[in-house]
Amino acid sequence: MTIYLVALIAGVGVLAIFFGIAQTRTASADLQARLAEYGVVDPNAAAAAAAEAPPANFRERMARIFQPAADRFGQGDVKKGKPSLQEQLAKADLKLRTSEYLGIQVGLTVLLFLIAFIRFGGFPAGILQALIAAVVGYFIPGIYVKWRQSQRLKAFNNQLGDTLLLLSNALKAGYSFAQAIDTVSKNATPPIAEEFARCVREMNLGGTVEESLGHMVKRIESDDLDLMVTAVAIHRTVGGNLAEILDNIAFTIRERVRIKGQIATLTASARSSGQLITSLPIILAVFMYFATPTYFKPMTESPVGWIIIALAAFMIFIGNLVMGRVTAIEV
Repeated sequence: MTIYLVALIAGVGVLAIFFGIAQTRTASADLQARLAEYGVVDPNAAAAAAAEAPPANFRERMARIFQPAADRFGQGDVKKGKPSLQEQLAKADLKLRTSEYLGIQVGLTVLLFLIAFIRFGGFPAGILQALIAAVVGYFIPGIYVKWRQSQRLKAFNNQLGDTLLLLSNALKAGYSFAQAIDTVSKNATPPIAEEFARCVREMNLGGTVEESLGHMVKRIESDDLDLMVTAVAIHRTVGGNLAEILDNIAFTIRERVRIKGQIATLTASARSSGQLITSLPIILAVFMYFATPTYFKPMTESPVGWIIIALAAFMIFIGNLVMGRVTAIEV
């Protein structure tokens, strides 16, 4: 039991260490790190600097340990359109290195494995439950990143209509488009302000308006933003009244947001019922299995019990699917 307790403390320590590392990050004085904050990355120079410079502190030493694995498993697939791990963290607005994210993922996996292993009787009785808990711990950080991305995209789309009006008014006041973007970055609220500020920094470093806006579309992946960027690109090629175009796009986006809000209000009860019906049996079953494992023992030792569990899971899936289709209204 003492060995298990020490292992549990070690797992908690690993998780706490990397959580602390993520929370206490400070800006590096290194030139390549400073340029990376503005979207300018030289892989060869960064790799050479990392190879030559010794680790300055504990955070750097731990990052050096996990960075090779993070580089290997965090690569995206350009042909399939799969973003890299660094791009996914940027979309979620998480100020984490890929090595830190991998460390948190490893720590959480080890922690849940040890908790389940100790709770369900060690080897061999609890090995299956421990492996399942480890898999859950491995996927929890990715689920959180996806949730942060969806929340940030939703907030961005809700602010985009008002932002286009601000851009249009700045153009009507005689500002250039680059100056109008700078005005938005100073007067808007996050996440709009952060993304437009990054566009301004990229343009100050020599990038064109089309390139900086294209990078923002790649980071945000918003259809409304893509419409705005396409309109700006066409205007810069053939000319026209950009302020009027932005006013029309802003009206369309604001009406879409308004209608989505009305639909969300009307379908709130059905969506809440679907989420409750789906999550309550699963949460209750997991809690009961963890609190009293013998409660499910008669079902897990009988083929009929497994059939009942499979049927219940299938019915929960069908119910969630039906409720999702009922409340899914495209605008």
